[in-house]
Amino acid sequence: MLDRPSRQAPQVGGAGSIEELVTLIDALIDVVREENAALALGLPASQSRHTELKTRLARHFEIWVAEVAARRLRLHSPDKALQARFMSRMECLRLSMDENVIRLRAAIEASQRRIDAVMAAIREQISDVSPYSANGRVRGRAASCSTGVRA
Repeated sequence: MLDRPSRQAPQVGGAGSIEELVTLIDALIDVVREENAALALGLPASQSRHTELKTRLARHFEIWVAEVAARRLRLHSPDKALQARFMSRMECLRLSMDENVIRLRAAIEASQRRIDAVMAAIREQISDVSPYSANGRVRGRAASCSTGVRA
């Protein structure tokens, strides 16, 4: 179910629905934690192998949220322990996602700094070989290559 989430609405039903949602949330938490660990090691955000799976799971989670928000699905259960587990997993997901946002922003900023450094090096290299100065004039003194010609 979690590898290929459908575009269909989740099945309506008490404890079974909550258990399915908790399973989905656990999968999301695992993927986000793995991505956070990779980002903590300095892996650029663009090279994260977790992005595709996280996106698929998040889409499936969004379907659940939309169904609950539209009141087509109720997540009530007489099992208080299951409800407590659901709430606990939701809080854990929230905390993991908060950390993920911070780590992704840091990774993006680091990537931007690397890009800026490369661009600055390229600009410096180009300016070193350019015969023109910043004001557009030829650097150094003009020299004539032929005899008898005044500049």
